[in-house]
Amino acid sequence: MASQDWFDKDFYKVLGVSKEVSDADLKKTYRKLARTYHPDSNPGDAKAEAKFKEISEAYAVLSDPEQRQEYDQIRAMGSGARFTAGGAGQGGGFEDVFSMFGQGRGGGGRYDSADFDDIFSMFNQQQGGRGAGFGSGRFGQPTGGFQGFGGPTRGADVTARTTIDFVTATKGETITLQGEDGKPFKVKIPAGVRDGQKIRLRGRGRPSPDGGETGDIVVQVAVRPHPVFTRDGLNLRVTVPVTFTEAALGSTIEVPTLGGDPVRLRVAPGTPSGRVLRVKGRGVQTQKGTGDLLAEVQVAVPAHLDDAAREALEAYQALEPKENPRADLMAKART
Repeated sequence: MASQDWFDKDFYKVLGVSKEVSDADLKKTYRKLARTYHPDSNPGDAKAEAKFKEISEAYAVLSDPEQRQEYDQIRAMGSGARFTAGGAGQGGGFEDVFSMFGQGRGGGGRYDSADFDDIFSMFNQQQGGRGAGFGSGRFGQPTGGFQGFGGPTRGADVTARTTIDFVTATKGETITLQGEDGKPFKVKIPAGVRDGQKIRLRGRGRPSPDGGETGDIVVQVAVRPHPVFTRDGLNLRVTVPVTFTEAALGSTIEVPTLGGDPVRLRVAPGTPSGRVLRVKGRGVQTQKGTGDLLAEVQVAVPAHLDDAAREALEAYQALEPKENPRADLMAKART
């Protein structure tokens, strides 16, 4: 906002407070007025919207200690101390301001360099320059709400967190959360959401203090692990135990799917532990595509053998090829 506007606007009167109002009472009053005149509470009411911008403008200045001090100083000068935007020969409005700084330093209408320093450091060169004086929070700064050139200030984002189960994250669902104001709001969880992913709800956050864009609600999602399945992008992974004879001789086994009937997979003879069998289209289904189910074979070693089983294995051991399965590993380790 240009400082000239500050001569004309009584921000204390706009908010209905005294010049001695404390920061706490100022904030309390503003919040009450903002709730009353907020556009969301008065849809289509142009007068309420204008009033909301007016009180937001006043609060933006008075809530900032530096701006409030500058505003009080400028208002104390009176409406005669105006700046004009005219060119050469139009400096009439400066005389009242310069006279304040000229008197007491020799007066007589003489304005030395110290006078100009005091004036321009106070008004931040109102003709639009970006010289000294553009400090943080001052009315000459190039960004910010009504106090700057960057337009109204955007409202703050609100962060929310939720924990969902693995199936919900995979399939998607609309859930209800409680906002910071205690009111419930709905969040659409898209299919395939990842653990730690953030979902942004546009325009659902805190209102702008000066009539600008409302902030967002940012929901951070945590996903509980599943006892059987894990995520690998859009693919689902599952570890499937098989017996030694199933892996050695080959077999057909059942593999679970997420939320559906089991599928039957063929384990080829001689399948090693760790081999991955793929089931097309049984992974995570999203608008961007559908993943697969990846079944990793794990050979299960029996923990207990009866005498007959032990004798059979010992007989097999005597007949199995005399190959050292670790020979290649040892050779590579030595190189």
